[in-house]
Amino acid sequence: MKRILVIAAILCSSLMVLQGCSPKGATAGLKRGNVSGTWVLNDITFDGVPAANVKSLFNEASYKCFIGSTWKLTNSGNGTYLLPGTTDCPTKTQSIFWSVSTADQTFQFKKLYEGDKAKNVTEGYRLILSQATGDNLVLKSPVDYGKNPAYIIMNFTKAMK
Repeated sequence: MKRILVIAAILCSSLMVLQGCSPKGATAGLKRGNVSGTWVLNDITFDGVPAANVKSLFNEASYKCFIGSTWKLTNSGNGTYLLPGTTDCPTKTQSIFWSVSTADQTFQFKKLYEGDKAKNVTEGYRLILSQATGDNLVLKSPVDYGKNPAYIIMNFTKAMK
């Protein structure tokens, strides 16, 4: 009987050690610090929806206006995005308040206009945080299109200081 208890204790200890060494899910290292900084939106692709069917992004402008935009995300949650401006797209700076949820791997933000306080703004955007490592950030914006999931995929690189 004593021998069985010793074996059981060894097995339990081994399982605990193995579980502690196993690779963690994508949320294990996910935190605000992975996302804070200055990012440039280099490319926008589409999954499950034709680009021609996407009329605007974040109720702002054509998705094409966001390519080349600069997103400044401070560790406090304040931020801005700057649309670079082209012949078809005006230059615009938009203040935002952002956060990261490790529970559901999302990046959320609210647009803030002059006089707004983030706590009083009830509408915003929730994007899937697909990748946030080193110099790459990938956000996926779910869109309604047909019966299957569809996404606008935004690929960012960290801006050099």
